[in-house]
Amino acid sequence: MNTPVIILKPHKEESVLRLHMWVFSGAISKIVLDKSYPYDAPQEGELVQVADHTGKILAVGHWQIGSIAVRILAFGVDTLPNRFWHDRITAAWQLRQTLGLVREDNNTFRLIHGEGDFLPGLVIDVYGDTAVMQAHSIGMHNHRMEIAQAVTDCVPIIKRVYYKSDDTLPFKAPIEGDKTGYLIGEPLKEVLWALENGLGFRIDWLTGQKTGFFVDQRESRALLEHYAKGHDVLNMFCYTGGFSVYALRGGAKTVTSVDVSSKAIELVQDNVSHNFPHATNHTAVAADAFDFLNAEERKFDLIILDPPAFAKHRDAIQNALRGYRRLNAKGIEKIRPGGILFTFSCSQAIDKEMFRLAVFSAAAQVGRKVRILHQLHQPADHPINIYHPEGEYLKGLVLYVE
Repeated sequence: MNTPVIILKPHKEESVLRLHMWVFSGAISKIVLDKSYPYDAPQEGELVQVADHTGKILAVGHWQIGSIAVRILAFGVDTLPNRFWHDRITAAWQLRQTLGLVREDNNTFRLIHGEGDFLPGLVIDVYGDTAVMQAHSIGMHNHRMEIAQAVTDCVPIIKRVYYKSDDTLPFKAPIEGDKTGYLIGEPLKEVLWALENGLGFRIDWLTGQKTGFFVDQRESRALLEHYAKGHDVLNMFCYTGGFSVYALRGGAKTVTSVDVSSKAIELVQDNVSHNFPHATNHTAVAADAFDFLNAEERKFDLIILDPPAFAKHRDAIQNALRGYRRLNAKGIEKIRPGGILFTFSCSQAIDKEMFRLAVFSAAAQVGRKVRILHQLHQPADHPINIYHPEGEYLKGLVLYVE
């Protein structure tokens, strides 16, 4: 058998036995290769076996270069079961049906959320009859056609699978095959307006950020709608304007959407016009967030701060915390007395206590009385594997500012 075997140091098997899905390079004692194995080391993305120091096989997963050496796919086996991809996709689809996300007024949701669906390195979002897939590991990239076929076999609403991994695949090893393009099905000939809680959003998976839409804020957007009536709303880092559209449906007096990307502003305008063709109370501005907040003299009743990740790795934590303190101080300054601030961090390296402390520091700096109304996190279609707490990445606070 040519499968490389990763032998762990004594006691380093404990995390694997606790079903954690990562094996770190520092936990590895040695790598055993069969005499017939054609290389002198495991190849990036190939399947390897994980064994304890006695040689007992504990799991199988994808090998990769870096501090996370193995992303585990299955425990207690020495190879993947025959219908592995179909079984995992089916389980994920059943969960989304249980969550009630597939209905007449909603066809937008996350189907696969990496470790949360026991498929580390894989993300799949669904927009109507289209699945948009991103691989974050060479292993998932190598299996892309099998995964795409399993999606169309197991999820009856899906007619096409678009692969978009040009910005997510690691750069430390050669990559074979295309990183973007349709794997199954034909390109759409018209704009796709996906539904989220009865609102339509134009999805641009070809050139948009991530998979084309931030599906992880669905529940937070619905909560914001509840608070929006009669208020002047400022949506910073608006991207496609999800919060703005919900605020308008909630009866906001005015909504101002700000994003540094002019293309994002075009999408906001399209989404507002599609849902509220006669709205005159929405303004979209292409500007840097801090430049806008520094120059803006108006104050607002409700502000949303939903920036991109400030810290994508642990080395950036301190700079990120300074950024969150600075941004939230500016936001709190711009809130009228009795106003509400929705503030978020999607930085996985920043845990919820770090983020809360950064917002506390911002409030203290400004000197306003601030109370926490809600503590927010990612929705249920972005599940957190209980054995993999690192999967909890989105955290948010809804604050009442006097």
